[in-house]
Amino acid sequence: MKIGFANILQAFNDKCVGSKVTEPVHFMRYVEARVKAFPFDEQTTPGQGYMTLPQTACEHVSAGVGRHIKCYDDDVAIDCYVLRRWRGKVGAYLKREHAAKVESVAVVVYTRAAYMCDPDVQADEDEKVRVNHEELSHVIVAVLAGAGPKAPAYTPGRLVSNLAGGNKDALAWTADEIRAKAVESAGYDSEWGVVAD
Repeated sequence: MKIGFANILQAFNDKCVGSKVTEPVHFMRYVEARVKAFPFDEQTTPGQGYMTLPQTACEHVSAGVGRHIKCYDDDVAIDCYVLRRWRGKVGAYLKREHAAKVESVAVVVYTRAAYMCDPDVQADEDEKVRVNHEELSHVIVAVLAGAGPKAPAYTPGRLVSNLAGGNKDALAWTADEIRAKAVESAGYDSEWGVVAD
């Protein structure tokens, strides 16, 4: 088994947007154990796995979110945010010092076959070549270090992207499931913000 990282994954970088792995060696022990036991073939889209990790894994990550700063002093609020480029756009993110205490952590891991079939990967020839060259068996697509109320699986932007063909799993969602995911995502987004280094 050889687990690698998707080209969009920043969580293991020194500076990143969102959830951050602060102690990679310890964290990867949890991931490897979970991947070995995970029923990839039994998922809605075979090969795509959403895996919660044990509570003790929270010690090795920084939350990807914090509560939005709401105050009447604009300068104070502005000083709590940084501008960063993420997924091709510049946005305002809470400084990492405002990250909430990690309460849960999960990873999204694809088998190599599932990753290679992902629409975003299919459109990226360099990524396909890299994954083949590294001979990966599994690819970590996301690290989700959560805090506060249970975070939705998708941000509003990612939800729309998936519905527009960015993820095959979304093809199986019913209209009621899509509406529920949208309500959950929008409500969370109004109170909680992504953090960045």
